[in-house]
Amino acid sequence: MQMPDPVTGKARNQAAVTRERVQRLRRIRKVLPADIRRIPAGCWLALVVLAEVLLALAVRVPSLFAPEIRGGASERLWVLDIVALSLVPIVVFAAIQLNRQRQRERAQASESSGYIEKLMRTSREWLWAVDHNGTITFSSPMCGPLIGYTPSELVGSPIGLVLDPADLAAALKSQPVVEDESSFNGLVLVCRHRDGSRVLMEVTGHTVYGAEGTGKGFEGTARALDSPSPSDRAAERIRERVTALVSGQGIVTAFQPIRCLRSGTVIGAEALSRFPTSDGTTTEAWFMQAASIGMEAEMELLALRTALHTAAALPRGIFVAINLSPGVCLDPRVLESISQGTIHPSGLVLEVTERQKVDDYGQLLSALAPLRSSGVRVAIDDAGAGFASMQHIVQLKPDLIKLDRTIIRDIDSDRSHRALGAAIVGFAAETAALLVAEGIETAAELDAVTTLGMTAGQGYFLGRPSLEPVDWALWQDTTQPGSVF
Repeated sequence: MQMPDPVTGKARNQAAVTRERVQRLRRIRKVLPADIRRIPAGCWLALVVLAEVLLALAVRVPSLFAPEIRGGASERLWVLDIVALSLVPIVVFAAIQLNRQRQRERAQASESSGYIEKLMRTSREWLWAVDHNGTITFSSPMCGPLIGYTPSELVGSPIGLVLDPADLAAALKSQPVVEDESSFNGLVLVCRHRDGSRVLMEVTGHTVYGAEGTGKGFEGTARALDSPSPSDRAAERIRERVTALVSGQGIVTAFQPIRCLRSGTVIGAEALSRFPTSDGTTTEAWFMQAASIGMEAEMELLALRTALHTAAALPRGIFVAINLSPGVCLDPRVLESISQGTIHPSGLVLEVTERQKVDDYGQLLSALAPLRSSGVRVAIDDAGAGFASMQHIVQLKPDLIKLDRTIIRDIDSDRSHRALGAAIVGFAAETAALLVAEGIETAAELDAVTTLGMTAGQGYFLGRPSLEPVDWALWQDTTQPGSVF
């Protein structure tokens, strides 16, 4: 005969007791009217307090009419007893309600945080914030797909890592006048991807004010502008704008000095296109939009002719550097425009940009050959910003190498930047190329690039771009033709 398992029997007894309790509660719930079950907790609290007061009175009232049962000091505290008894359930109830409220708030905060995190992960817009010094203080995860950086890499970095502050300032200045001057909407800017490529973006944001009412930074959103198809309404609007700009000669040229680092003299000037009626669209964004509808050549040729015409007012003896994309360099109208310009080809430098991928370097070299034969020199712009620029250097064997500002920034304190700069100095020396450091903004950066042996420099610390001939005339006193080039 098999003996019963005592453990199993005990478990069965506990299960039976539990079932009995559940059934009892169900019977009670069925007996209670629905109206009673819907009575608020506050009403039940009032009933409990009333019951306790009645209980206290039942104990104390007889002593009021029977002196023989009254006891000393206790009879003076009977009112306090009633109050104390009444406060107990109130305090307990308040504590329970407070705890429930906190739990609800935590649940709501957690739910809201989850929604925000999900929004930042799935939204196609990049949320960002910068302080008054231009340092990035917040970045949503969308920065990765858009520009190749993680939020941790951007936070604490200067905004210049991904955006030229001068472009932003120009776009803000050119945007239409709005009632709320602290906000900006629909600025079309070009951001720099981690791999050196450009990303066309629409940026919206506003000024963040501190408690004292002074601005302490900016915050907003940015989204990538997809290249429109030829049939899109967006493409039609871009075509109308670009056509009106080209036909109306709506480009002016600013010049920024390029100085010899040993002597500080001006040896050249870079031509920088400006769009007076840009409506919040930066210079590079104009060129990218023109390229998206197949009008890049018309836009760049207009910029080339405008720069050649305007350069006649520059001091004599300095070279003029003008940007052209690889595709436009293939256009025979480039040689025609240069031959008709006021600048002798020997005083002209064509900076080959990274706006387009070069599929056939042989074809590009063939197009540049007659230009070089006439005296035009070739430069590679933004060297070190990406693989394409280094490929340009190897294939095109330029006369000038312009080192990108992302390498020059903090070159005085960043070992990797300094090591890369030193390597390119050695390469330039071996190939007899003039090395120009772009984006010099501090005295420390100037000292660092000079110590490394770089030949020339350009940047706000050495001279800002200017549209005014009166500013260009000041370079005459510091001009030393042919000193290093």
